[in-house]
Amino acid sequence: MSSTEKKAGPGGSLPETVSYSEYLRLDDLLGAQQPRCEAAGVPAHDEMLFIIVHQAYELWFKQVHHELDSVLAAFSREQVDEAGLGTVVHRLDRVIEIQQLLVQQIRVLETMTPLDFLDFRNLLSTASGFQSWQFRLLENKLGLPEEQRLRYSERRYSSYFPEAIRGKLESSERNTTLFSGVQAWLERTPFLELGDFRFLDAYAAAAERMLEADRETVRRSTLISDEERQVRLKMIDGTAANFESVIHADRHEALVKEGRRCLSHKATIAALFINLYRDEPILQMPFNLLQALVEIDEGLAHWRSRHTQMVLRMLGRKIGTGGSSGFEYLRDTVDRHRVFMDFFDLATCLIPRSELPELPEGVREQLRFHFSD
Repeated sequence: MSSTEKKAGPGGSLPETVSYSEYLRLDDLLGAQQPRCEAAGVPAHDEMLFIIVHQAYELWFKQVHHELDSVLAAFSREQVDEAGLGTVVHRLDRVIEIQQLLVQQIRVLETMTPLDFLDFRNLLSTASGFQSWQFRLLENKLGLPEEQRLRYSERRYSSYFPEAIRGKLESSERNTTLFSGVQAWLERTPFLELGDFRFLDAYAAAAERMLEADRETVRRSTLISDEERQVRLKMIDGTAANFESVIHADRHEALVKEGRRCLSHKATIAALFINLYRDEPILQMPFNLLQALVEIDEGLAHWRSRHTQMVLRMLGRKIGTGGSSGFEYLRDTVDRHRVFMDFFDLATCLIPRSELPELPEGVREQLRFHFSD
């Protein structure tokens, strides 16, 4: 071994010293911005900004994949290591922080005016943000199914990419996703039936008591007209229907077949249990995990919405650079490409803490740390 090298670990060695520039590969990184306006001899000052912002997006996408891959590895196992659940939540929280940066970068890009963009827009040719394979891969890893995707020019999304990238995208569709991994984990929740305790039965009874109390309050009220009373009673009936769609497996599965639900009935009941009894020590980390999924889905929708508004601001209703309908296409993906909406919908069927069924002592002991008492 030379005097300038030292062992880096099994099977390799590294230079003993490395400069900041070498470590970060700054020559490669800072040489990656090649505005087309310079080669075309067209003055377009803001093309540099456009390139750097989008390169920064791709770097952050790479980091998000780095975090998600570790999370997916945890959920790909037959049993999720509960001791590692805190690490999973921590890494998902990092994804959430990165999402906030992605939204903030739009403000930087919006310092470019529509006329500034038109200085070099034609130089983009057919290049389009739709061609970001890292973003499409991210959607797949989260669990966006192909049938839910909004078609781009009536073609399958993967058909727009070179064969090697297409293979990577289609392979990811067959692997464990964050949605499928969490669903399988929820379905293994052990606390829903312990001894004589049946959570779903106790929950159904508590929900019916709450709804009947609401109906009785409306019936007895002297502050509303008969017409308004009937309207409010119908609203309560509508709420009751939502409860029933969760309580009864057959109704839930019918909604799944209709595409109005994605999460299995068993996983939905487990998620509901975690949300309702989240104050129990053992359920606090699972609750944080479900909250992280909600925030990621919300953050992605927020980024899509801000991006859509930026495109409208820059292009109006012009056709997108890749030939899409531009603003309309992006606007429609905001709601269409949501992945974890079932966890948002759980709020419809929550009941107040005061109405929660009392857990049997044996179940409470299972949900608490042994030293609690």
